Amino acid sequence: MEKIVKTDAEWQALLDPLTYQVTRKSATERPWTGKYMDCSELGTYCCVCCGTPLFVSDAKFESGCGWPSFFEPLAGVILERLDTSHGMVRTEVTCARCDAHLGHVFNDGPAPTGLRYCINSVCLVLESR
Repeated sequence: MEKIVKTDAEWQALLDPLTYQVTRKSATERPWTGKYMDCSELGTYCCVCCGTPLFVSDAKFESGCGWPSFFEPLAGVILERLDTSHGMVRTEVTCARCDAHLGHVFNDGPAPTGLRYCINSVCLVLESR
């Protein structure tokens, strides 16, 4: 996968202010405000910054946390790193292709993985089936 690298100014020119803050500055959208809270839409969820497919709707579930949740990403498209900001220890997830901040992964998800990828809606674009 070819890495996408842009300057901060290039990302800011391409993205709306909220999407820029979340994907490039690791902000978080307010809970229950995202456009992808509904679990009935079928398709592939792609990175809003670079279009890389990240999750399929078959891996989406209602977690009750206020953000879209998935139990498994597609293979090789997500990077994980330790996040100790805001006085918490958690695992941040980013797009492997463009380094966009997507959200965090927790160990309280359903089978088969036991994981909950808690992802900001503004980081995603749904390609419908």
